Parts: sequence; structure tokens; C-alpha cells
Amino acid sequence: MFKILDKKELCPKIFQFRISAPKLVSKALPGQFVILRHNEHGERVPMSIGGLDKENGILTIVIQEVGKTSAAMNRMKAGDYFQDVVGPLGLATHLENFGRCIVIGGGVGIPPILPIAQGLKSAGNRVEAIIGARSEDLLIFRDELTSACDKLHIATDDGSCGTHGFVTTVLDKLMQDGTPINFIISIGPVPMMKAVANATREQELNVWCSLNPIMVDGPGMCGACRVTVGGKTKFACVDGPDFKAHEVDFDEMTSRLKMYNADEKIAYDKFLHDAEGCAFQKSASETTSKSDA
Repeated sequence: MFKILDKKELCPKIFQFRISAPKLVSKALPGQFVILRHNEHGERVPMSIGGLDKENGILTIVIQEVGKTSAAMNRMKAGDYFQDVVGPLGLATHLENFGRCIVIGGGVGIPPILPIAQGLKSAGNRVEAIIGARSEDLLIFRDELTSACDKLHIATDDGSCGTHGFVTTVLDKLMQDGTPINFIISIGPVPMMKAVANATREQELNVWCSLNPIMVDGPGMCGACRVTVGGKTKFACVDGPDFKAHEVDFDEMTSRLKMYNADEKIAYDKFLHDAEGCAFQKSASETTSKSDA
């Protein structure tokens, strides 16, 4: 059992959890992931690591509510316990003194670029971060990345904060500023990672991406995270999650990600319906008890 030390809402349907997991945190490295299970009957869900407090043994995870299980997790509170927190899993991001490094995050892909940025900075690099969201109210981890990086760049689809455009809009400008870029890694929605790969393909830069979105099982047993990289079949959970972005078949990956959309929506809608029904029954019961008193 792993205790939730605190929980914070970062923006609608996105929550940050700080979890006590000393042994796991002592071994975890930037770029790796964990598997969470909220109770003994719960689904096993791979989650990127958003922070590692080595001194206090605290793991930071950010969960966006997109389906039944993430909705159930986001209804947990400080003091509750996750049934399982398994890890660290996957291969850590390769960190060395590259020179000028760009870490790119979109949506809930922003938190996992933080430990990578910190690791790159510790290795002696100049580290710049680009984060993007639809609007300013959906941007997360700005303060943390400002502290970890030499410079933070922001892009919003609606222009409410930073550059009006996408993370690639900012990246294009950085590639033209005359200073060589020696390493890039992007984490976030698949269309964003594909766009970063396409934007840098002609420059033949050292570009990586993290394929966490397609993972299901974690230890390589289910085969659901199969991806084609450099014309070969790889498993995101055991061969990655980091891969050379220019070698990833993003179109195939996008197609496979859509396979269970309908089933996932049915399960999520049922969960919300049942949760609302329980809340209504509880409210009615409390009202009746007060009137009886």
C-alpha cells in the first residue's frame, strides 16, 4: 500500500499526486514510468514519472481524467492508499553532456519532462523547455520548469500565453536562431510528437520521443504497445519508452490507439452515471436523516 501524501488540482480533470514510495524513488531515473492500481480490483495503468524527491522518497504523478480508471484515481484524496505502485519500469532517458538541449512537453506530457530537464542540467547542458496547451489555464508545471531550465518557452493554441501557435512554432524559431541544438526530446500527445519529428527531420537533429501513450501492461507481456521503429517491431514498455523520433511510424501508432475508443467511452460513461447516482442517493439520505432529526 502506498500513501497519498497530498493531492492538488492543476487544472480541470488533471490532478497531481505526491505518493510515499521510498524504495521505488531511490532506484528510479528520469524517463522511466510506474504502474498504478488504485484498489485490488482496479486496472493496472502505466503512468509517467513527474517528479522524484530522492531525499524524502516521494514520487510525483500527474493523472488526467480520460476514462473509467483515471476518473476513479482522481477521486482519491490525501491519506488514501494506492494498492500498487510498481516500478521503476522502462529504460531511463540517456543523459550526457550534449550541449544545448530542448525538452518539449504537451498536456500531461509536461510533468515527465521535468526530471529529464533536471538530469540534463546536472550533466552540464544548457536546457530549454517548450510547453504547449490549448490555452493558458491548461498549462502546468511552469514554475517547476522555470527553476529547472535555463529558459522556458510557452505556446498556446489560442495565444492566451506565450507564442500564439504550437510547440513546433517555437521550435522552428529556436532552430533558426543560429545556436546549434544537440538534443531534443518530446513527450505528450502523439500528434504533437509526430509534428516535432516532422519539423526536425530535414535538419537531421538528435530527436527522441517518449511513447508512453500506447502502453497498457508494462512488463512486455501483453504486446499492446507494439510500435514500428526503424522498420522493426519494438515494445514501448521494455524497449523504450524513448525512441528516435524520426524512426517511429506515428501513423500506425495513431491507428492502433483508436482501437478501443468506443469501449473506453462506454466504461467511462457508465462510471460517471454510477458515481452520480451514488452521490444523489447519499445526498437524499443525508437530507432524510436531517429531516428525521
